[in-house]
Amino acid sequence: MAIGLFTDQVIDHFSNPRNAGELANANGVGLAGDPDCGDIMQLFIRVEDDIIKDASFKIRGCVAALASASVTTILIKGKTIDEALQITNFDIAAALGGLPEQKMHCSVLGEQAIRKAVADYRHNCA
Repeated sequence: MAIGLFTDQVIDHFSNPRNAGELANANGVGLAGDPDCGDIMQLFIRVEDDIIKDASFKIRGCVAALASASVTTILIKGKTIDEALQITNFDIAAALGGLPEQKMHCSVLGEQAIRKAVADYRHNCA
């Protein structure tokens, strides 16, 4: 059952976040933030043979930011780097059953963090 502005999927990821915390053996880290609201997402990835084998996150933000971070890790695990780079904020929002317009910036954090984590991986492993 949806609560207020949020779908069941958002509430589920908020209440039961997947892959929360720092990934000890990460070989790529991306930091994304929204200066207007103060949300900050840090995404950790472990890439092996061009596949994102594991991912986790740390977040400072609202319900939608935490849910977006959680679902972002699910969306990228098992994907190649190029497949992960194709994920947009709209994909993240869709995986959450939608976000209110005023919370779409939270899904942008996920997209930006993916790009930054991949860039960090490529820089570190070049």
